[in-house]
Amino acid sequence: MSIVTKTGDDGSTGLMYNRRVSKCDPRVEACGAVDELNAALGLARASARLPFVSDRLLEMQAALVVLMGELAVRPDDLPRYARDGFKLVSPEMTAKLDLVAGEIEAQMAARKEWASPGANPGSAALDMARTVCRRAERRVCALQENNPSQNREILVFLNRMSDALWLLARRAE
Repeated sequence: MSIVTKTGDDGSTGLMYNRRVSKCDPRVEACGAVDELNAALGLARASARLPFVSDRLLEMQAALVVLMGELAVRPDDLPRYARDGFKLVSPEMTAKLDLVAGEIEAQMAARKEWASPGANPGSAALDMARTVCRRAERRVCALQENNPSQNREILVFLNRMSDALWLLARRAE
């Protein structure tokens, strides 16, 4: 099957279970922002000099696959999605980010000054990924304001990921 389906030529795109929506739908905006985040994490991982950093980024990317899948499902289709064996964003996923943050904080002295991105390519890529993560968080927040049945843990997870990315950037410095 070709990647060129032409089904989006009318300005619509497909969600899971053959649901068509506008490409500017808040759900698509959120999915797109998380997709950008995944690409930014890939760039940061490719730039990482420390195995600790690249390993954590790969774990985050795997978690984003779960998150993106869930975002691509309308809330009324989530029970079917779960029955089909797909994972949902969970507090356990957020707890893993808390562990990463705690591990880095235990190794670093407290900072009182603002960080200026760009100490090296790896830390700069992590800071860029952090800002993309914050944008994804804002898009998911907007989606949840219009869809209160959306899994609230997604927002918590993205908030925690941006914190972990800030800490990883400082570690990479």
